[in-house]
Amino acid sequence: MVRLAETDGRRRFPVRGVVLAVAALLTAACSADPASPSAPAPAARVAAARLSAALPDDPVRMVLPATGAETRWTQGLDVFVRQEARAVAASCARDHGTALPARAPLTFIRYYELPDLDFVARHGMSESAAVPAAVPGPVTTGAATSGASVSGDGGGSGDGSGASAAARRCVTEGTAAATALRDTYAALQGRWFDTLVPLRRDPAVREALRTLPGCLAGHGIRVRDENGFFALADIQEQTAAPDRLPAVDRALGSAYADCMRPVEAVREPARLRLRARFLADHAAEVRTLRATLVPALHRAAREHGLRLVFPAP
Repeated sequence: MVRLAETDGRRRFPVRGVVLAVAALLTAACSADPASPSAPAPAARVAAARLSAALPDDPVRMVLPATGAETRWTQGLDVFVRQEARAVAASCARDHGTALPARAPLTFIRYYELPDLDFVARHGMSESAAVPAAVPGPVTTGAATSGASVSGDGGGSGDGSGASAAARRCVTEGTAAATALRDTYAALQGRWFDTLVPLRRDPAVREALRTLPGCLAGHGIRVRDENGFFALADIQEQTAAPDRLPAVDRALGSAYADCMRPVEAVREPARLRLRARFLADHAAEVRTLRATLVPALHRAAREHGLRLVFPAP
């Protein structure tokens, strides 16, 4: 569940959302006084997260999120760019009659530095909406035929290293297309995420975070800090029986959302103030972003048969 950073050749804001077992165990050893939460009672069935196609009134909110809810747009944008890479690679492979390496389906990745507490409270720490399939790809040996599960987003396993030269060229072509789209906003987004890092040392934020261990203890979770909670949550979710995992995940999400609300009550207004200043300081780049990003996304959607969608409660 915990991802500290995602790298694809670009500097990315730290996010948490995928299991890194070794990091989790190290964090648990260093920062948690782990006490397993009491076994969660069977939770009422929660409807699956849905998808929304509603764009923000200002693309700034998609690229430079300041609230947890705004990161739903950021997640959708990230998935869309990766889908473009895969769709371009799949089209190239069809044209050349070659096969691409299989890839795991794409997922929406949470930005826990800007936690979407309403979403977490409803769906738990890990669950999100399912990413819809993109353009069908070529038939590949031992691989799914959907474009959502073929290579071409420029990272991780299935990078084409064991594929034919034609397949590798197609992967490169897909990566280049995604890079061109991502480059329209990535530098500005990176500077924005850098701007948020000092909030971790803000006295008001640190004071609010001091309430976290006591609140979590009230939910039967004894940890020293937020990192300890994520480490313990990782262990709980890795060891839970499959039929208990949804209830465990939602119980952890409910506790986290409840206890982080005082923290976000401090951080969210601070981030909004920082963004107002950031927009003024980068006015020319923001004007370009507002004028070009959405048309570029619509163009890519038409060309590659993609849908720009976002997770929604």
